[in-house]
Amino acid sequence: MTQATSEQATQLSEAERRLRVDLAACYRLVAHFGWDDLIFTHISVRLPGPEHHFLINPYGMLFDEITASSLVKVGSDGQKVEDSPYPVNPAGFTIHSAIHAARDDAHCVLHVHSINGVAVSAQQDGLLPLSQHSIFPLASLAYHDYEGVALNDDEKPRLVADLGHKRCLILRNHGLLTVGRTVAEAFVAMYFLEAACMIQIRAMAGGQPLRLIDPAIVDGAEAMWEKVTHGAGGGLAWPALLRKLDRVNPGYAS
Repeated sequence: MTQATSEQATQLSEAERRLRVDLAACYRLVAHFGWDDLIFTHISVRLPGPEHHFLINPYGMLFDEITASSLVKVGSDGQKVEDSPYPVNPAGFTIHSAIHAARDDAHCVLHVHSINGVAVSAQQDGLLPLSQHSIFPLASLAYHDYEGVALNDDEKPRLVADLGHKRCLILRNHGLLTVGRTVAEAFVAMYFLEAACMIQIRAMAGGQPLRLIDPAIVDGAEAMWEKVTHGAGGGLAWPALLRKLDRVNPGYAS
């Protein structure tokens, strides 16, 4: 191995290590906020390099016990490329491999069956502009109709086409999905999408007429988001989220 090749391998190894830690943290944060569904649903992250490998959860572990080293590395064919005692969720591979293959910017794909998210996904009108939280996902939101448990490859092109270039996807009668250039970006996008769904369910339960936000405000949400986050997007909140996780559920980096 030449010095250049050795240095490149070291850089990739360090990059993978950072991604493993962020992804393990993301799994535990999803559990902390109550968006997990036992061992089901999945979060994946693409690894750097030409092999098109990505990391996904060890199928059988609860999200609050996942660690950086327990994550499973798989190839574009869904097969494990490194030994792991755990299998891969087949539905996870179907959904995530399709999006990773179609979207170069979708380095992280986050999918949940949160109670509020599933409730809104079952409503005819989907997410409504009812709150400040809602305007950010609404600025980049798509929908995909339910086709049963995502096990069939022939659903992939329809899923990808429905998502398009959006950041958030409501899987009707199923759940929520976000994508991001980083784990932090996908997580924070999910935070606002799930919060907007929770607010909507509570507002509708109040039995009073609902006030909708002016569509022009929704149209300007992306610019507002850039301003309030100083252009750092989800990365602004991520270090604080990791500090919180270090307090309430440490050990994810092992």
